[in-house]
Amino acid sequence: MYYRNNIVGIFFFLFRYLASNSFAHLVVKDPTWHHATATWYGSPHGDGSDACGYGSLVDVRPFRARVGAVSDVLFKNGEGCGACYKVRCLDRHICSRRAATVIVTDECPGGYCAFGRRHFDLSGAAFGHMAVRGRGNSLRNRGELPIIFRRTPCVYRGKNIAFHVNEGSTDFWLSLLVEFENGDGDIGSMHIKQSTSRNWQKMKHVWGATWCIVGGPLKGPFSVKLTSLSSKHTLSARQVIPMNWSPKATYTAKLNFS
Repeated sequence: MYYRNNIVGIFFFLFRYLASNSFAHLVVKDPTWHHATATWYGSPHGDGSDACGYGSLVDVRPFRARVGAVSDVLFKNGEGCGACYKVRCLDRHICSRRAATVIVTDECPGGYCAFGRRHFDLSGAAFGHMAVRGRGNSLRNRGELPIIFRRTPCVYRGKNIAFHVNEGSTDFWLSLLVEFENGDGDIGSMHIKQSTSRNWQKMKHVWGATWCIVGGPLKGPFSVKLTSLSSKHTLSARQVIPMNWSPKATYTAKLNFS
């Protein structure tokens, strides 16, 4: 009996250790609600804008109507691009009890967003999603709102991570935009490996979700390794970009975070 209890205890310890040191860091999730303010911009039912490099993706699902700009403290000089947040206003007469999920695709400079304030400048559609059904226009008429927010894992159902080769890329300057990153959503570092090398080369953060490498001539196919900004989880997409890659093309991996 003593031996069996010891074995059970060891397995329980290992389970708790693995859960706290391996699985728990796969996605970022903040259980604490924080106070902030929110406004909206563009047309009342508009999809939003982009300064992170996502381009036309903000106009289509899963980004469509779920995006917003954030103040400097949340934008983090572009490293906050792709992060997902739940936002909720608190007036029970007009605000839904369900939080709206938004994706950071832009920066909100100056005004409400200055002086270290935590502020969300949401698309018209995303702002309206905080309202109870049928009260979106009434909520937008309120102007600036006090809200609460918290970080939440990004979930792109049915999507794997994709790498868009930016226009202007050559064999000596390769620029990649990362799309549909589950989990943290934001990227802390990025490395690339050429087919002719065993070594991972560090890429440089350009802006938003865009990274580049200068060298050459660069030889594909390329493997790409991502490390998320918040939880430091790493994922490697092997030979995701083919030998005959071309600018403006998008290449989808066979995996994703979480």
